[in-house]
Amino acid sequence: MKLTTRFAATTILISFLTLGALTATPIPAFSQQGATASVPVPKPVIEEWVYRIKYGYKDQWWAIFKKYQIAILERQKQLGYVKDFTVYSPSLHTSEDSRWDYRVIIVRASAEAPSGQSEGEVAKQLFPDQVSFKREENRRWELTTNHWDLPIHVVNLDASN
Repeated sequence: MKLTTRFAATTILISFLTLGALTATPIPAFSQQGATASVPVPKPVIEEWVYRIKYGYKDQWWAIFKKYQIAILERQKQLGYVKDFTVYSPSLHTSEDSRWDYRVIIVRASAEAPSGQSEGEVAKQLFPDQVSFKREENRRWELTTNHWDLPIHVVNLDASN
């Protein structure tokens, strides 16, 4: 008898809540003014890093770059800030004035890194021995004869300009 009474009370409560939900005036999730405002979606950013290395030190430079910079990019990729990156090295040689040894094309989710995902912040997370990190990175820069970072974009072939 007690179970039947409890079942009847539960059925009445569910019916009451359903009826109330059907007849209640809905509360808008946001005002009409808020509906026209939109949050800007960050656009991906493509960046190119180009390096020219002192002759005879390419292997040493690459070992340091791979140890630190590639590890940082991989971690940023895991976190979602870096969408993809590719490292290039030339197959043939060019004149000295246009020579480069490595190009890194990076596709970032946005121009600004989310909290905890910048290069410096990730470096501190991955390499707690910052003294060694800075010493080896300084050595890599000593071996770099020329370097530039260049924001680039894909050209829309269908655009009028």
